Amino acid sequence: MKGRRVMGEFAFPHGMQPGDYGRHPHDQQWMARTPNGHLCNLSRHEVVEHDDWTITVSPSIAVSRSHDEVVWHGFLEHGVWREC
Repeated sequence: MKGRRVMGEFAFPHGMQPGDYGRHPHDQQWMARTPNGHLCNLSRHEVVEHDDWTITVSPSIAVSRSHDEVVWHGFLEHGVWREC
């Protein structure tokens, strides 16, 4: 899925659609919404910004509801989401 970079206060977090990513306008923390709609905070990841305004995040992004329930796991590379 090709993601979309969003900016502006209106987008965070409730205005974010699946695949969106961006920096929160107040604290500059990277956030994203996975392709299946789960919000994730990327503060524990390395985020590389590219010249075309896309990002690459490492390591992989894992979102879970509890210790044993992963609801999305994959990568965001050059603005493209890929599930693993």
